[in-house]
Amino acid sequence: MSQLTLFAAADPASPLHVTGDHPQIAQALAGIGVRFERWEAGGQVRPGDPPDAVIAAYRGDIDRLIAEGGYQAVDVVSINPEHPDKAALRLKFLSEHTHAEDEVRFFVAGQGLFSLHVGERVYQVLCTAGDLIGVPAGATHWFDMGPQPSFVAIRLFNNPAGWVAQFTGSPIADGFPRLDG
Repeated sequence: MSQLTLFAAADPASPLHVTGDHPQIAQALAGIGVRFERWEAGGQVRPGDPPDAVIAAYRGDIDRLIAEGGYQAVDVVSINPEHPDKAALRLKFLSEHTHAEDEVRFFVAGQGLFSLHVGERVYQVLCTAGDLIGVPAGATHWFDMGPQPSFVAIRLFNNPAGWVAQFTGSPIADGFPRLDG
């Protein structure tokens, strides 16, 4: 189940608000410029389907986002607990960073935890199957796929080169709850 947990940036031990209500999550995130939507497949998607089949199942929503945001590249990433580089991949995203472009992810299956540091608040968004999150360019955030990652996500990019991060050097991410699996 998707969930938003709001923290004071100075107090990662005491959540200020927690909700699993999609309209409340979308409203709270819209207030900080983050897109949060629910999508349904236009066709059947099964575990192990090739990327082209996954993209085809969500083609209508993907085309809508491309038209709205000018995205130039779309791909599918699939990480499972047996992935040989899972620990290194997890570590890569756990430090606070920004991007010069939007970070748009749609979770076809599984889950991931996005944490957004906005002013004196941290918004932790547990994204699950059916959730789309669009983190705007320049937003400070980090991502946790957990120690036993299991997800399939469609990614949309403004930059055909894909994921490029600028790390802030802040240790803030180290103090907040992580996705434990």
